[in-house]
Amino acid sequence: MTETPNEQKCALICSRDSLEGAYPALVLGVNARRLGLETRIFYTFMGLNLLRKGGVQKAKFIPQGVMGAIPGMAALATSMMKGKIEKANIPPLDDLLEMAQLEGVQLVACKMTSDMMGLSQDDFLDGVVIQTAEDFLKYAIGAELSLFT
Repeated sequence: MTETPNEQKCALICSRDSLEGAYPALVLGVNARRLGLETRIFYTFMGLNLLRKGGVQKAKFIPQGVMGAIPGMAALATSMMKGKIEKANIPPLDDLLEMAQLEGVQLVACKMTSDMMGLSQDDFLDGVVIQTAEDFLKYAIGAELSLFT
């Protein structure tokens, strides 16, 4: 990953593999790139699943509290949320992920989480970089914008 000197940077962290975890990081990442910021999204813990081959297709919307514990509620809520997303002309996650990569957003998989889950480079989408938390923090130190989504 090469850095362009003097280019403003955006560092985002995504730790959830749900719809409400995935969309903010990708939407912010795409928009940061469109504003001219060099942008990296660091995926850690469950968020790492989004970078696995077929991972975004498994993302669900799980209601908070007791509602999320009711059998079948996550599937119903996911279906309803995807309907609202489509009606609002928001791209589906797989399209948004591809858009982010095409815009130049660097997708970074946490090395510690990858090791913990027994994942290798072959388990991830093309273009994903595995990086230590320390290396990502070295990047984030120089970022004008750092967000945990």
